[in-house]
Amino acid sequence: MTLEMRPVCERCNTLLALDGKAFICSYECTFCEQCFAELEGICPNCRGELVRRPTRVTS
Repeated sequence: MTLEMRPVCERCNTLLALDGKAFICSYECTFCEQCFAELEGICPNCRGELVRRPTRVTS
């Protein structure tokens, strides 16, 4: 199973680069760095911890 690399922040619709900084919960809800800070690291959907999403390099 691969991680879904969602292209936009679920809260503000900011575009997220595959090699950029983004934050996800265990359900793969995805947020930009600014929303992560405003949400204080807690997913508003599941109340789980938001962690830095790994980057994926395109080849």
